[in-house]
Amino acid sequence: MKKEHECIIIGGGAAGMMAAITLAGYGIETCILEHTSRIGTKILQTGNGKCNFTNLNMDETMYQNKDTKWVMDVINRFNVDAVLDFFKGIGIYHKEKNGYVYPLSMTASSLQNALRLELENKKVSIHTNVIIKNVVKLSAGMKDKFLIECEGIDYIADTVIFATGSKAAPKTGSDGSGYELIKKLGIKVIKPLPALVQLIGDEKELYRIAAGVRSQGKIEIYIDGIKISEDTGEIQYTDYGISGIPVFQISRYAVKALYEKKDVHVCIDMLPDIDDKEMEYILSYMVKQEGYKTVEQFFEGIVNKKLVTMVSRKCNIDAASRVSELKISKLQKLLENMKHFNVHIVDNKGFENGQICQGGVDLKAVSSSDMQSLRVAGVFFAGEVLDVDGRCGGYNLQWAWSSGKAAADGVRRYIKERCR
Repeated sequence: MKKEHECIIIGGGAAGMMAAITLAGYGIETCILEHTSRIGTKILQTGNGKCNFTNLNMDETMYQNKDTKWVMDVINRFNVDAVLDFFKGIGIYHKEKNGYVYPLSMTASSLQNALRLELENKKVSIHTNVIIKNVVKLSAGMKDKFLIECEGIDYIADTVIFATGSKAAPKTGSDGSGYELIKKLGIKVIKPLPALVQLIGDEKELYRIAAGVRSQGKIEIYIDGIKISEDTGEIQYTDYGISGIPVFQISRYAVKALYEKKDVHVCIDMLPDIDDKEMEYILSYMVKQEGYKTVEQFFEGIVNKKLVTMVSRKCNIDAASRVSELKISKLQKLLENMKHFNVHIVDNKGFENGQICQGGVDLKAVSSSDMQSLRVAGVFFAGEVLDVDGRCGGYNLQWAWSSGKAAADGVRRYIKERCR
């Protein structure tokens, strides 16, 4: 038995749902095939469950893949204002903090439910727990159609949108299986690697001292000794290395460099608000006025106690030593390491912990004007399956909404010109 549709969307995530709602609004008969038991699962994890679904500060610097102009061409056609209007239209009002946009309810489930209800309202056919084995292009007279071979039932469609996600967070259904279906069609897929992910250092015994600490800092990443990027914010120290938004923002460079067998170091400034002149004053004050204090006691009002202990250990200094007992050179070394704490990165926490991926369908193989494959007419793409990775802050969901809408618009034009 085969079921026929004008468009089949493979994947019921953010991009797939946006594409389906848009197509249904155009009167195009649409079906979502989702291989998990529920659509929109990954949305629930965004913004720590609060769903940071876009950002008011939107430009190409917020995307880290090679062709950011290609990305912005898509986003500008369905921009932040358009996204906010769309969600308001389905009952999701928003609040904003420092450019980060959240549902007024501050719960991801409210946005997920609003999308689901809109799909039901527009009578979009949704099939869950569908295992797709292959997607094949057929020739039916003058019309090309697609056979979607699944376990138990097959589907026929005029067009296919791949909104299958990446390999990040596989428990949500984003397991990379879509890449294999796409490659069978002869479409190039750039090797996916984790992005927005925690980084692992090579001195775990040292890092355990400060495990659990969250502290403001500046982080710089060096690849083969060359500074590549930096970020500032709350850094989380763990028993394996480092985490937190600033780490996520620079992690894609570390992951790719390690894959290429390059040397990766990060340098952390634990005292980003203290400049060199103030550092000299602190050193002088330590010696002259507070020599009676231990190292730990002196720095207690400046930086977290566990960080003091960790840095002291790295410098071979006993944090319980009195300042007056230490040579100036030792104190200088201590301060320098607080300003320039070096972590040799050896690995990352993998797809299981990564929020997104770098890599995916090569943008050179897709038209930004309609999200259609340049190799296989009638095949479209949306969302994380493409080689697009944004920074933390709602940029990847904005990409999902914009690319989902663009793919739907592309399908509409294709069907109008060739299938009706």
